[in-house]
Amino acid sequence: MTASTEAVTHDVSSWDPHEDRLHEECGIFGIFGHPDAAAITALGLHALQHRGQEGAGITSFDGQQFHSERRLGLVGDNFSSAEVIDRLPGRQAIGHTRYSTAGGNVLRNVQPFFAELQTGGFALAHNGNLSNGLTLRRELIREGAIFQATSDTEVVIHLVARSRRNRFVDRFTDALGRIEGGFAFVGMTNKKLIGARDPLGIRPLVLGDLDGCPILTSETCALDIIGARYVRDIANGEVVIADEGGVEIIQSGDADRLRPDLFEYVYFSRPDSVVGGRPVYTVRKNIGAILAQEAPVEADVVIPVPDSGVPAAIGYSQASGLPYELGIIRNHYVGRTFIQPTQSVRELGVRMKHSANRAVTQGQRVCLVDDSIVRGTTSRKIVRMMREAGATEVHFRIACPPIKFADYYGIDMPEQDKLIAWRMSVAEIQEYLGVDSLAFLSIDGLYRALGEPGRDDANPQFTDHYFTGDYPTPITDHRGEAAKQISLLAEVG
Repeated sequence: MTASTEAVTHDVSSWDPHEDRLHEECGIFGIFGHPDAAAITALGLHALQHRGQEGAGITSFDGQQFHSERRLGLVGDNFSSAEVIDRLPGRQAIGHTRYSTAGGNVLRNVQPFFAELQTGGFALAHNGNLSNGLTLRRELIREGAIFQATSDTEVVIHLVARSRRNRFVDRFTDALGRIEGGFAFVGMTNKKLIGARDPLGIRPLVLGDLDGCPILTSETCALDIIGARYVRDIANGEVVIADEGGVEIIQSGDADRLRPDLFEYVYFSRPDSVVGGRPVYTVRKNIGAILAQEAPVEADVVIPVPDSGVPAAIGYSQASGLPYELGIIRNHYVGRTFIQPTQSVRELGVRMKHSANRAVTQGQRVCLVDDSIVRGTTSRKIVRMMREAGATEVHFRIACPPIKFADYYGIDMPEQDKLIAWRMSVAEIQEYLGVDSLAFLSIDGLYRALGEPGRDDANPQFTDHYFTGDYPTPITDHRGEAAKQISLLAEVG
């Protein structure tokens, strides 16, 4: 393994506009049999940059040895030079771009992880979170395992290493049988590219093809950027192997148990991706149209909170007949390091990222459309900015139900007491934000936007616990905490 770069840490302020969002999970990419495997992987990670901006890594195999480059920061800042790509030779490679959900933002947690096992070298990249990762980690440490990182992905490598099975593929499936949660894996040995998706399909994984070379990746947008062909989604619970003989399914799942994550459609996936056969852009426009039906408003203009609120705002505008305008302009070149470490300047952070377009807002009744409200601090400042830019009324429409519960499957969500919808009623949130009206999309409305008649409470079609408290898997590491959340919700009705 080649040497990696030095770690860099950032001080996190008490309020940062970047923190008042649901942060992306992770993006994974792998290709087998291509002469430019590392370069193709870097391009794929560029397309997945929205899924994580804290660190990225690529591991390749050249027929004799593995090579790895892992860096903190953006893909483009670290993997755009020929010098770096030349240090990653070989016809197979996997890559990862991350936002830390389990483990901190330090270089030792940047993936792919690599280990020399009894069966040979093994590299692994992971999107999601293991809801029993801490429990398994403690067990492994008691048994003598030595961990180098704090990411739950390393748990899987230890489980593979300790499996009593003979063949590597059997060791891998044996390890998968011991974990719970939402996950998609891309792994690599000296002869194989491996993909796996959790039994409910919470986290996404797709199979593509580039000139006969199989690809595994988180989203179809990563296939589009390299001109690859989409083949199909990896099914829930499925494990696939790609090697010189082609692509082989070595474990199948139960199609009746499929429950993909709703937030892939609401927020995480790129609008030009297709997730589970549904174009994300179309779903988000449908969300806006249904939101207009459920929560109409007398206003002069519909304004999206960019960028994630844009498709829903277009749908709201088209369904309501209200004109759509860019009343907020986003500055794409502001990073966290630009926010200065004083409260007075931090308070201006939202203006660095979003600026009001007074030509649109002056003297207008504004309907703001955003994808979600998390803590509410940024939303409050945007509302104030609209009023200062001359809006006579500000109405807020949110393209998902209120977020009330923590996530344990890979979304970096604040603790429950930081979620504004957990602490306040809709009326209280409206008062806190200082808006003339506030409405959230209903859970049935969200399901209808995806082509379903509504939520089947007896057998939900999607993973939606952050809205409903209905966790689809055991959550061993958080059992007491989640039970307390659900019990408190029952008490307040």
